[in-house]
Amino acid sequence: MDRRDFLRRALGAGLTVAAAGALGLTLYDPKGPSAAGPALPPVKLPDFSLKAQAGRMAVVRGHERVAALQAGFKALGGLETFIHKGDQVLIKVNAGFATPPSLGATTNPELLHELIRQCLAVGAQRIVVTDNPINDPQSCFSLSGIGQAVQSAGGALALPLERYFRPTTVEGARLIRDWPVLHGPFEGVTKVIGLCPVKDHHRSGASMAMKNWYGLLGGRRNIFHQDIHTIIAELAMLMRPTLVILDGVVSMISNGPTGGSPDDLKATGTLIISTDQVAADALGATLLDKTPADLPFIGQAAALGLGRADWRSLKAAEVSL
Repeated sequence: MDRRDFLRRALGAGLTVAAAGALGLTLYDPKGPSAAGPALPPVKLPDFSLKAQAGRMAVVRGHERVAALQAGFKALGGLETFIHKGDQVLIKVNAGFATPPSLGATTNPELLHELIRQCLAVGAQRIVVTDNPINDPQSCFSLSGIGQAVQSAGGALALPLERYFRPTTVEGARLIRDWPVLHGPFEGVTKVIGLCPVKDHHRSGASMAMKNWYGLLGGRRNIFHQDIHTIIAELAMLMRPTLVILDGVVSMISNGPTGGSPDDLKATGTLIISTDQVAADALGATLLDKTPADLPFIGQAAALGLGRADWRSLKAAEVSL
């Protein structure tokens, strides 16, 4: 091998190593388990549901979110039916994208502010708000208005720090096995509320109460997109909330889950509060001009005994503002 041939081959090898390194950086996710670090013991999220309140639902028709939330809790006997003095409450929002509230891709900050205020008013000791956004967390919480709403209402914002993720296996699940989940913010928590908008979704057909728990997953969670309906049903196995609140006052009916234009939104005038997340999604589907049968994850979750696909069977309290 002459000198010129040696240099050519050395350069080729160097480029190969550099390309491999760049690919490694692309695939690296700091929220995933680290082979170099110590193995963390697995954890399991508690069941936060209230058995005595199973199958409760309020459906409020109106176009003012704060008034709808107040009316919905009143119809269910008051928020104190679910949140008690001394409770530590975690609110799982949808803060997935760094977009303003006007685009409807994230939890509405005005609605969040009112929920925190009401929880504190009935005696909750501490309110934690969290999510693991797709975009940069600081930007998402800031541009969505969620961070400011939490601060002004007296809650605490928990960012998805790497040390907050722990491996979890859901019993009976096929996909969520030894997978990192956002566990740290749940330390000491006694009640959990899911608060999210009704949105179209290009993969699952809809993003609502059960899909909202996707933000608890760490690691390279995009690999679950190929089996999106199963992962949503398994997320409902992972998280048994105290309540879910589905904001369909304005729904994203096209180009979800990010949207990007007011033309993607429709005033659907409905707020859903329920202890049954499957039933909440079944009703939410109708706001997108779909049926529960159009969204396989609803039927899968119902078949697993996680709730009812026939939301009318709950005999919901219905209120018109």
